[in-house]
Amino acid sequence: MAQKLWEKNVQVDAQVEKFTVGQDREMDLYLAKYDVLGSMAHTTMLESIGLLTADELAVLLDEMKSIYAIADRGAFVIEEGVEDVHSQVELMLTRKLGDTGKKIHSGRSRNDQVLLDLKLYTRAEIQEIVSEVSTLFDTLIAQSNRYKDVLLPGYTHLQVAMPSSFGLWFGAYAESLVDDLQLLQAAYKICNRNPLGSAAGYGSSFPLDRQQTTDLLGFDSMNYNVVYAQMGRGKMERTVAFALAGIAATLSKLAFDACMFNSQNFGFIKLPDQFTTGSSIMPHKKNPDVFELTRAKCNKIQALPQQIMMIANNLPSGYFRDLQLIKEVFLPAFDELKDCLNMVNLMMSQVKINEQILDDDKYKLLFSVEEVNRLVLEGIPFRDAYKQVGLAIEAGNFTPNKAVNHTHQGSIGCLCNEQIVLLKQHMIDNFSFESVNTAERALLK
Repeated sequence: MAQKLWEKNVQVDAQVEKFTVGQDREMDLYLAKYDVLGSMAHTTMLESIGLLTADELAVLLDEMKSIYAIADRGAFVIEEGVEDVHSQVELMLTRKLGDTGKKIHSGRSRNDQVLLDLKLYTRAEIQEIVSEVSTLFDTLIAQSNRYKDVLLPGYTHLQVAMPSSFGLWFGAYAESLVDDLQLLQAAYKICNRNPLGSAAGYGSSFPLDRQQTTDLLGFDSMNYNVVYAQMGRGKMERTVAFALAGIAATLSKLAFDACMFNSQNFGFIKLPDQFTTGSSIMPHKKNPDVFELTRAKCNKIQALPQQIMMIANNLPSGYFRDLQLIKEVFLPAFDELKDCLNMVNLMMSQVKINEQILDDDKYKLLFSVEEVNRLVLEGIPFRDAYKQVGLAIEAGNFTPNKAVNHTHQGSIGCLCNEQIVLLKQHMIDNFSFESVNTAERALLK
């Protein structure tokens, strides 16, 4: 069995080890290539302050690039008896390079290693989430423009209320995603600060050049105060989780609408057959399972900030093993949200629209406000016009004029989709992903 990085002469009890390690080895596979990337920056800095020779740095970087490639293609394995990703990388280097491999840990702790790994992983995953959100946004805007003149009922209290349109419905969720990106951008800025060099949370007596590792890894800045860098564990994950939950809330609401609008009692949309499932007993059924599962998965993601908060809530400053458990709920959430974004995009791109919804007389009262406004435009005071139309409805002789003339910004006749597209692009540009990508490419070159 491989010795732990922290072991001396006494081996830990097997049951204790199983309990304390938990799922950490499985979770660390998410972080493997980022652990290598961080070690490449750290060793480059160690050479610059005289703790490694140029020759040692060269062989370390070459070997770490090989390990990075293994991790990047999903072939990285944490061997039986090896505690975590940090131990595995160091073990692989030591096997290949001997004592040189043992030098990479100078000036850091597993505490700032995992802090760094989590930040590098999270910012990469945020970039993928932004791409998926942008794709869904584009689909929703395209559908909004395509069906901008097709009316459907708007509801308040689940009662037929006023005319809406598919242009508004699709476009509303597109704009909601823009606000979600705003929150995600704030979370990304908090994530994109360098904790490396904070060691166990109290710095190091080595003359570490923290600005150099900050630049090498493309961070906006470092977490300056080493105690705060350690305090950021859990806070960063919770903040990002709130942003993921915002996107999930938008998808969950859209999924509910789609399930409801697809039902026979509404009949506003029809989901493609390949996105529905049948019943084991009722031959007529076509169930919107994909949207129902999307709703459930997204509701689970909305609980994520509370899970993280409850794990880290009553901890003082400094490191505690409790924080390890955050990985188990946080790391898998990105893949789950990306799956939901991908499925919703597929369904929204292929959904069929009922273009004759308002031909049904049960929707004629939708146009009562239109009639009130028409009378007001003819000079009748609003309250008198409201009463006149209300009495006609009560008497059963209201005859709607189904022509709708909404012209103000953001209404049926003026969707402002061009402005929403510009807002989305401005939001994405402000993430400044390219500076991070450029730094990582240079480190791996």
